[in-house]
Amino acid sequence: MRAIPLTSLFRALAFFALPLLLGVSGLRAEDVVAAEAPPAPTLDTGDTAWMIVATALVLMMAIPGVALFYGGMVRKKNVLSIAMQSFAITCVVTVLWFVCGYSLAFTPGGALFGSLDKAFLMGVRPDSLFGTVPETVFICFQLTLAIITVALITGAVAERMKFGPLLIFSSVWLLAVYVPIAHMVWGGGFLGGAGVLDFAGGTVVHISSGVAGLVAALILGRRIGYRRENMQPHNLVLSLIGASLLWVGWFGFNAGSAVGSNGLAGLAMLVTQIAAAMGALAWMAGEWAHRGKPSVLGAISGAVAGLVAITPASGFVGPAAALAIGATGGFVCYLATNGIKRRLGYDDSLDVFGVHGIGGIAGAVLTGVFATAGFGGKSGAVDGEGGQILTQLYGIAVTVAWSGGVTALVLFGLKATIGIRVDEESEREGLDIRAHGESVA
Repeated sequence: MRAIPLTSLFRALAFFALPLLLGVSGLRAEDVVAAEAPPAPTLDTGDTAWMIVATALVLMMAIPGVALFYGGMVRKKNVLSIAMQSFAITCVVTVLWFVCGYSLAFTPGGALFGSLDKAFLMGVRPDSLFGTVPETVFICFQLTLAIITVALITGAVAERMKFGPLLIFSSVWLLAVYVPIAHMVWGGGFLGGAGVLDFAGGTVVHISSGVAGLVAALILGRRIGYRRENMQPHNLVLSLIGASLLWVGWFGFNAGSAVGSNGLAGLAMLVTQIAAAMGALAWMAGEWAHRGKPSVLGAISGAVAGLVAITPASGFVGPAAALAIGATGGFVCYLATNGIKRRLGYDDSLDVFGVHGIGGIAGAVLTGVFATAGFGGKSGAVDGEGGQILTQLYGIAVTVAWSGGVTALVLFGLKATIGIRVDEESEREGLDIRAHGESVA
């Protein structure tokens, strides 16, 4: 008689004994299977539809949002040049994101960079998923965040930087500053691992671009005639339209960072609206008290400041906290642009550091104060976790140091080789004619 293998005997016993054991315990067979292997994520068409809309909204923030917002604030002779910079940066960043940016930011790797496993989007197929949405949609959404981050910097160097060196700088900055900071916070790097909270880009987008803008403005120097000639915006209607597009697009920015059509996206949308309105009112109040009149430029700047401040906190705080964060963002950014900037004398043309840098820092700190488990599942000082403030300060310090240091290295390198500033004659005539051979009639 042939011996029965032990493995076959055990399988037979399991086959007959499993139903009996499940009946005694009250469990079902499907419960055991689920415990052993959680079901893989599946495509959710509702989440996918929302993320496609959110992606389009964020792209609208850069073109035409930033292009119009900045275009109205420069002098008429430079309106086409600043709008062209946003448009061209959109194209450059898109190609670099496809080549290696996405892979270095969002694939597993080291503390600063991911890997090149998905360079040229290798392995990304129509059925590839990120959570419950196609990975292709997630790639496009993250691309739009990268585009607007780089485009924001142009406001600090408006009216005086060469177009060619600006595109080179933008390319290097994307890969050397934005990509590693995105990986540090969102892609599995050490800041995210340390517990730094940044729901939609307070550190990744606003602090990094704001600090880069300040460094760039200092290295380029002031515009010719700064504080002597009229540097007032040439068309605030354009800026008002641009700021309004930014406000609407910010719903994609913040609510889209939930990567799903769910309650978290709804929360982010609500607090974004509240903070924007409160930021505008706070800036208007400060300006009204200080100068006697509330300006259009002040109102739209305050709204953007409130939007910047709520960005890192938008998935972690409730509506009451959004009021405080928006008010703080509007007030501190007004002080930075009308007090600190004037005293220090640097020429940040369109207040990139004063609004995005300072607003981002304020928002990141206040995230550590107001984050509450009852809304976003994370706890800050209001929940008794005061240490989260120190964690946020750590994230701010790393972002400031990395963005500021690398930006300086890149710009000094370009300055020593091909030059970064237009000549005096070009600056006086305007970059529309000198750089692009066109002008606004």
